[in-house]
Amino acid sequence: MKILISAGEASGDRYAAGLVRALRARLPQASFFGCGGPCLREAGVEAVVRSEELAVVGLFEVLRHIPRIHGLYRRLDATAREVRPDLAILTDAPDFHLRLAARLRRIGVPVVYYVAPQVWAWRSWRIRQIRRLIDQLLVIFPFEKEYFRERGVDAEFVGHPLRDLVRIETPREVFFEQHALDATEPLVALLPGSRKGEAIRHFPALQDAVARMAAEGVRQFVLPVAPTTGREFVARHWQGPPVRFLENQTADGLGHADVALVASGTATIETAILGTPMVTFYKLAWPSYQLARHLVDVPFYSMVNILAGKPIIPEFMQQDCTGAKLAAEALRLVRMETARCRMTQQLVQVREMLCTQVPASERAAEAICDRFGLPAR
Repeated sequence: MKILISAGEASGDRYAAGLVRALRARLPQASFFGCGGPCLREAGVEAVVRSEELAVVGLFEVLRHIPRIHGLYRRLDATAREVRPDLAILTDAPDFHLRLAARLRRIGVPVVYYVAPQVWAWRSWRIRQIRRLIDQLLVIFPFEKEYFRERGVDAEFVGHPLRDLVRIETPREVFFEQHALDATEPLVALLPGSRKGEAIRHFPALQDAVARMAAEGVRQFVLPVAPTTGREFVARHWQGPPVRFLENQTADGLGHADVALVASGTATIETAILGTPMVTFYKLAWPSYQLARHLVDVPFYSMVNILAGKPIIPEFMQQDCTGAKLAAEALRLVRMETARCRMTQQLVQVREMLCTQVPASERAAEAICDRFGLPAR
């Protein structure tokens, strides 16, 4: 059995890799190819296209990358037409994957979509494409199942993959000793974003925030480096006070921090699962922001607040994403134990919303096999 699997960015790469492993346990004769990052490649997927080449964010920023992205799309499409897979599993990245789904449908390949496009937040017209092109939608947020089913889409809630993936690996004492940190002093984690463009936009505010916090006596900072940016890139562009760069220790850095400054996105869910109090922020290029603000229809920007139904973590978006505001809120949390404890308790409630009885990857594999009558081992 041949399965095309495609993930367009770092988070989807992790989720899809877990699904591949779960499917291999059920379908040991299956082979996988498609678009993948380091996690999918490590899971044994033949990467016709590397997902690192697709990591672009912003409505206008993507324009200059269209020729390159189109070339990658054509390469993957040509391979799919040659191989004729028995099934395709597309993960997140709707701009790329809904177009690919249309091509796959034309050659009779059943399509599973893992991690739903957030049409409930913006670009709601995409629901028509999803209904027409997708055979099965596997959603990772509990409210999405009802939303999509009410609109005629075969949707199944499988739980959030990060609930099973994110855990502290290094004990606190060992972690602090490894990085020459003082366990009696506050520690702040910095997550500027997993894409190079968004990290560069966020560095000025984060650098200013770190300088302001250092002036107030908070002097320990760790910056977990995303695989999609790399240590060299981050070290070259970070021009603020000294911070410790962490490689392959994101969960340890977040989990042992007293407070985290986190770019809005998947990382806020990861931070919530670890129960670390946080402040979230995000900044788009100005033209993209002007367009996006007319398209977004949600009361909050952060998925943590959307799930909670109330503002449990502070959000500083666009013009509010300044070093002064980030530092002031982070310092408040560092200094006020009651505020940190209250937020941690609320984050535990969010984390529990993402659970299923079995790990998300296994539940997703089971749903796929049941839906398409695939013979398990």
